Amino acid sequence: MAWEPIRKTRHQAVQPNLADYEGECREFSWQAARRSLDGLPGGQGLNIAHEAVDRHMGTPRSDQAALRCVGKDDKVTELTYRDLYVATNRFANVLRELGVGKGERVFTLLGRVPDLYVTVLGALKNLSVLSPLFSAFGPEPIRERLYLGDGRVLVTTPEFYVRKIAAIRESLPGLKHVLVTGVGPTPEGTLPLAELTAAARGEFDIPPTDPEDMALLHFTSGTTGRPKGAVHVHEAVVAHHLTAAYALDLRSPDVFWCTADPGWVTGMSYGVIAPLSLGLVLVADAGEFDSRRWYRVLQEQGVTVWYTSPTALRMLMRAGDALAGGYDLSRLRFIASVGEPLNPEVAVWGLRALGLPVHDNWWQTETGAIMISNYAAMDIKPGSMGRPLPGIDAVLLERGEDGRALVTDGHVRVIEEAGVDGELALRPGWPSMFRGYLGEQERYIKAFAGGWYLSGDIARNDKDGYFWFVARADDVIKSAGHLIGPFEVESVLMEHPAVAEAGVIGKPDPVAGELVKAFVTLNSGFEPAEKLRLELIAFGRRRLGAVAPKEIAFDQNLPHTRSGKVMRRLLKARELGFPEGDLSTLERPARKPGDQGDRRPSCPPATGSTDD
Repeated sequence: MAWEPIRKTRHQAVQPNLADYEGECREFSWQAARRSLDGLPGGQGLNIAHEAVDRHMGTPRSDQAALRCVGKDDKVTELTYRDLYVATNRFANVLRELGVGKGERVFTLLGRVPDLYVTVLGALKNLSVLSPLFSAFGPEPIRERLYLGDGRVLVTTPEFYVRKIAAIRESLPGLKHVLVTGVGPTPEGTLPLAELTAAARGEFDIPPTDPEDMALLHFTSGTTGRPKGAVHVHEAVVAHHLTAAYALDLRSPDVFWCTADPGWVTGMSYGVIAPLSLGLVLVADAGEFDSRRWYRVLQEQGVTVWYTSPTALRMLMRAGDALAGGYDLSRLRFIASVGEPLNPEVAVWGLRALGLPVHDNWWQTETGAIMISNYAAMDIKPGSMGRPLPGIDAVLLERGEDGRALVTDGHVRVIEEAGVDGELALRPGWPSMFRGYLGEQERYIKAFAGGWYLSGDIARNDKDGYFWFVARADDVIKSAGHLIGPFEVESVLMEHPAVAEAGVIGKPDPVAGELVKAFVTLNSGFEPAEKLRLELIAFGRRRLGAVAPKEIAFDQNLPHTRSGKVMRRLLKARELGFPEGDLSTLERPARKPGDQGDRRPSCPPATGSTDD
């Protein structure tokens, strides 16, 4: 159906930060945006932690709330900017005393608790590189990322250490220190974070920081191969700061809640850095999703701007309009979503049930910040990603037969006509653009062509310059806002003695967007049976955690390309009853079903139990 635009005059509560989109696009420069930040004293560079915390010292914000953490028991822990300043200084000093220096990787495996925010910003003050892990990961994804990222320090909870880390610790010789949160006895082989920070000095001078110094390492799954470590630098804070003001309409004294897990890029860029750089109050909830709980947090914390996922909004919509009407959400003035395309129905539902529409936006781990958005001062076209940020040049490129941008002798062709599908591409140069894939220069180079960054997403635009998501050009699975690489899931399933081969796809789901389904070929001596299917689901859950397959089907004749790669595209077409398309590359591999073939791991194997 065709959706009528939601007119800005129906939902605009305050003067938007980006009131004149066309004018700002004409006059915009990243150099001017950089001047809105403080910079290190004495012109010694640009540091993310300084912009998020230290620059507020000596201002009226010093003793205002910076962070409100709602615990699972509903107890609220509040830290002022001064509290955060001292705590992050202490953690930076802990790292220095442990001999952890510039460029060395500090990983977090934590939920939305105060120690997470202190660790992130303290590590950045020390010029260490911060790499967050999704707290629902099982041991195998954790091990692979720690190995690939050459993790030196891991900050986690005692429970996570016992369940997920202890059994893989010996396979990570580079991991020198594991710091565990909380008070009381610590597991063998770990150090007590609380004791170390309590003994550390509360003053720390941030060293000179080149804006191009590596700051963040975000792992993102691909359709083939191991996870990619996207490298971001301290200059990214310029884009975090500006895009939060323009796309999310944030300003002090907003109370802001970003529901994204801190293990993903959204939870870091907009769940930590951007809101603190703007000097507002950041809300974090350690509890699991529950409709009543989320409405209660919005009400009790007086949230004014809310950034969440389409999955969560669909679940709230399913709970009914009446439930939303039972809470006082009068302080809420702006809602935005990210993580997957937003259904038009949800944008309209927000206006009906919450009194506000939902503003969708688009960006990627590699872009580091929002690139395309629906803005407070603009009409919303339900289902659209919106229009590019000032300073962002976005186009659509003609595609070849493989669905990706057509590149001829290094050149690409830009689509000029509205309404034509093409690969979404961006002109490089924004501050939060990733600077590489860790240790994979060739892979990084392939992400660019003809002077453009190739997003891998297919979109179209209209005559008004709004962009619309069509499909992904690859087969990464998006489930509940999380990116899941099929290869990673397949590799773990193949570690089970019954599994010779696996193919994994995303299957549409009305709530999560997609759920993970695996097709497995069994080794000789194993027969398809319900008991084995349940065993494989449990095995996947233990190894992979929340990204494990929800469904498993047995298939002794998986389709392959001529190179032996499982054709996930064909599996998905057959599953959904879609046309199978061109099958000219289809060929059965030389090995027979049940043969193991060469299945060398991409990094040293884990040892011991990996029960989650």
